[in-house]
Amino acid sequence: MSIRRSYADLPAIQTEGLVRKFGDNAAVDGVDLEVAPGEIYGFLGPNGAGKTTTVRMLVTLLAPSAGRAWVAGRDVVSDPGGVRLRIGVALQEAALDAMQTGAEILRLQGRLYGLTGTEIQHRIKDLRDLIDIGDALDRFVGGYSGGMRRRLDLASALMHNPEVLFLDEPTTGLDPVSRMKTWEEVKRLNSELGVTIFLTTQYLEEADQLADRVGIIDRGRIVAEGTPAELKRSVGQDLIIVSTRGRLDGVVERLRAIEAVERVDAHDGELTVATPDGSRVVGRVAVALERAGIAVDGLTLRTPTLDDVFLEVTGNRMGDQETEEAA
Repeated sequence: MSIRRSYADLPAIQTEGLVRKFGDNAAVDGVDLEVAPGEIYGFLGPNGAGKTTTVRMLVTLLAPSAGRAWVAGRDVVSDPGGVRLRIGVALQEAALDAMQTGAEILRLQGRLYGLTGTEIQHRIKDLRDLIDIGDALDRFVGGYSGGMRRRLDLASALMHNPEVLFLDEPTTGLDPVSRMKTWEEVKRLNSELGVTIFLTTQYLEEADQLADRVGIIDRGRIVAEGTPAELKRSVGQDLIIVSTRGRLDGVVERLRAIEAVERVDAHDGELTVATPDGSRVVGRVAVALERAGIAVDGLTLRTPTLDDVFLEVTGNRMGDQETEEAA
């Protein structure tokens, strides 16, 4: 058993060997995490990877099958009440009463956390500006757009000034404009209030734009972790992406033999060539493909993305896995 220090010295979130099973299936299989106070941590993975199950354990909605977890210095199993008082949670589906106004929902949330009437009014005033919700707070939720519902749910999660905020795929289903507004609000919450944010997402660009560090989870296990820049550098400085038709017999080995090629992956008719010197190598790749008789539909040179990282560590791109997560 670990020896816990004073709360002020602890990570905002920490797990040790965290496991959650559903029958014989381990949806989360030995996850170790450490998130520093004030950090935005991006938890990246496709549906079925274990993201939401991990979050539900951290916010005390699910009990771990094994391992331990602490949030804001409190054990999620032995002190779930202490955890709940110190966190805010905005899950994928916002459970909002359509017959109440936004302000009524926030007042109820404040009362549930024991805030006084004066404190509630001050918090609503602050959140009205912070979450850019404006006069909509005085309208019935039934008339809200999807983006407005997400912002109200976020405001509700912040009513009691939580130390740690959990956002579970906060922009899923939103249009591009609403998604950008949500990104701005998340950054502002972190920078102005110093809130630690644990953000799960399927969107690679979202993790890249928002997160100080990213953890990639696949089949219940953390398979890569680091800053977005570190993860992308781990793939290689440049990538040559080739879309092809027909068989690729022998071409991967031929490309790997080219000087300065560090890695070659073939996936669904697409070749990915990693190299530290793309401008010099791209011509050699094109010649090798022509000599091999490979029909090329497109050839591009670009820098790595988090999708390339995901492909390297899991063998799949984010959109390839369609299974729904057990929970």
